[in-house]
Amino acid sequence: MSQLLVPQGFSPDAGAVPPECTLSPLRERRYLIGGELLTWSGPMQTVTSPIYSGNEPTVLGACPELTEAQSLAAVDAVSAAWDDGRGAWPTMSVARRIDHVEAFVRRMVAVRDTVVRLMAWEICKPLPDCRAEFDRTVDYVRATVEALKDLDRASSRFVIEAGIYAQTRRAPLGPVLCMGPYNYPLNETFTTLIPALIMGNPVIVKTPRIGKLLYAPLLEAFAASFPPGVINILFGGRQVAIPALASGKISVLAFIGSSQAADALRRQHPAPHRLRCVLGLDAKNVGIVLPCADMELTAAEAVAGALSFNGQRCTALKLFYVHATRLEEFLARVGEGIAALPMGLPWLENVRITPLPVPGKPAALSAMVAEATGRGAWVANPLGGTTERTLVYPALVAGVTPGMRLHDEEQFGPVVPVASFTAVDTAAKAVTASPYGQQMSIFGTDPEAVAALIDPMVNQVCRVNLNSQCQRGPDTFPFTGRKDSAEGTLSVSDALRAFSIRTLVAAKGSSQNKELLANIVQFRRSNFLSTDFLF
Repeated sequence: MSQLLVPQGFSPDAGAVPPECTLSPLRERRYLIGGELLTWSGPMQTVTSPIYSGNEPTVLGACPELTEAQSLAAVDAVSAAWDDGRGAWPTMSVARRIDHVEAFVRRMVAVRDTVVRLMAWEICKPLPDCRAEFDRTVDYVRATVEALKDLDRASSRFVIEAGIYAQTRRAPLGPVLCMGPYNYPLNETFTTLIPALIMGNPVIVKTPRIGKLLYAPLLEAFAASFPPGVINILFGGRQVAIPALASGKISVLAFIGSSQAADALRRQHPAPHRLRCVLGLDAKNVGIVLPCADMELTAAEAVAGALSFNGQRCTALKLFYVHATRLEEFLARVGEGIAALPMGLPWLENVRITPLPVPGKPAALSAMVAEATGRGAWVANPLGGTTERTLVYPALVAGVTPGMRLHDEEQFGPVVPVASFTAVDTAAKAVTASPYGQQMSIFGTDPEAVAALIDPMVNQVCRVNLNSQCQRGPDTFPFTGRKDSAEGTLSVSDALRAFSIRTLVAAKGSSQNKELLANIVQFRRSNFLSTDFLF
């Protein structure tokens, strides 16, 4: 690779680190089970950064390499907290559970800078985006609290049908195993963890495989904010997750990752029909660029949608179908957009392309590009695919066709595959044939042409974005997918429902039953049967 050709800063070497990002190695031996911060004396897993110090990746510290024994101890802890639904947490009033969650948020905010710094080093997300992920997570927790208040208010009344008095509320499901992804190690973990907790389910969190050290400064906040066994934090990999599921005592698997991993995990449960799964899985979101597209807008959205955080987002645009009459212009504009992206370390001003945290990812992406170019595709931008250890210059790959890995597989990295079409049905059939169905984008200005695509595409994916990139937010919108892309729906309100079930108490309207119900409600003898109104 010629060093004279690459942009300035195209290196994963740490160099001079700004004061707000300096980091001392953190050897975290603690983990949380049953309300106690336990100290691990066994083997430790070294945690490194994709940022280099000299010739080697920077060592950030280490965390416990926990085993099956700790996994089963955590299962015992959540089982005790659940106590067949009789535990203090699942029977606690909504108002008191909210108090615990709000206490945790206050403690969480106090360690914001430490969490953000660890995130920037370990997953190499641009520093402003790390701060935004933390703040968005806090906002999500607060929005979840408000959504639960709304849900509880709607349930704080009795209904009378056919002479039967009943009150319907949502009840917890039981112990939850929560596993988040490396690309949003805080936010996407919390989008399942917090709804699960606040609905009354005790939880085990297995930290992400990358982005695990940022949980170290949160351990004390978790331990101080919740009753024993309600939240348990484990460091480790399959040796932690598999025994927990194989115990048969986990009621809900909340997992964000690949469909293959989700299938493997689900199979570990001895009674899979009793295991509710809330899954965010693979995606291969397609952008269809019609002849009527505003190309300046389209190119800007394409670059942002395909390459924000190096394309390491399930909602990234991962394949473009561009009308043949606009292909040359699309490639030129997107190529210019790529060339203008600042590249380098996460604390550089306005940086967009940063080192990749997954070991071996640059080589894997190079192999996908080589397979495509070997079958007739071509790299359409100068330097596309150039690598410097953990840093990859985005590759704009044109001439991609079905059967190529870049067409059919999720690349999850800074590679932008482009196919062309002359009949729009070709692009629509590609979306239909895909095993994935999370989102897509349509770029065009002709109402008739756009509408003709909307109607069939909403039956293939769960969100159609018009003249904009794919995205998760706002968090109040449903977030899910069809086919192999998801199971269950997440958003602020949907997540509360995903981790609970409608349950009711009913009684015939006899005078004796009326008196019984009135006494229970008036003297607040039950947290379930209640007409209290949350403010």
